[in-house]
Amino acid sequence: MSNLHLGEHISRQFNEDLEEVRSKVLQMGGVVEEQLGRAISALINNDNRLAREVVKNDVRVNALEVEIDEECTRIVARRQPAASDLRLVMAVIKTITDLERIGDEVKRVAKMVHEELEGALDEEIRQELEHMGELVKGMLHSVLDAFARTDARSAVAVAKLDHKVDIKYQVITRQLMTHMAQDPTQIPTMMNVLWAARAMERMGDRCENIAEYVIYLVLGKDVRHVSLDDYERELEAS
Repeated sequence: MSNLHLGEHISRQFNEDLEEVRSKVLQMGGVVEEQLGRAISALINNDNRLAREVVKNDVRVNALEVEIDEECTRIVARRQPAASDLRLVMAVIKTITDLERIGDEVKRVAKMVHEELEGALDEEIRQELEHMGELVKGMLHSVLDAFARTDARSAVAVAKLDHKVDIKYQVITRQLMTHMAQDPTQIPTMMNVLWAARAMERMGDRCENIAEYVIYLVLGKDVRHVSLDDYERELEAS
């Protein structure tokens, strides 16, 4: 085989390796998204059976993280990727770490359902939790879509949504504090609900992180400590 053909073969194989890794990230994201939907449903409906399934299925998320991380290590060792490809590998490694942590928070929500929640979720709190869950699910779905399409504009939009999740968490916290003040016997149960809401708030933070990795992948710039509005203007101008 000539050096030219050998180079083409290596390049094609490298691209296939990268595409397989991207595909596995989306597979992992799909599992996390499914787990999240089921955990929120279990919380809102106080469904212990569904909660147990969510806790049990967390091993799927962990296994995919290990598999993808090992593949990224092999790619770096074998291919010595150029800067743009290395950015993709680094973005993948960071993304799967945050997806795994979202999985951990999902599991935490499901575990809260095992505690006694009867009577703790009045209609007002139930609606707020459901709305918060929908916000987080929307962020996760959108950021996975942005990753799939390497769409920095969509990623910026996702990152800016996190403040809505934070506001919803503050609203729920105030409601729960009011309930605890009115009926101290409900404090242990209300704290379980509060921890579940806190877990969802952290999921929003993780989605924002993934959005920042997509922006980094496209622009090659770390946006963690700068104004997203600046990069949004830069993208609009490009």
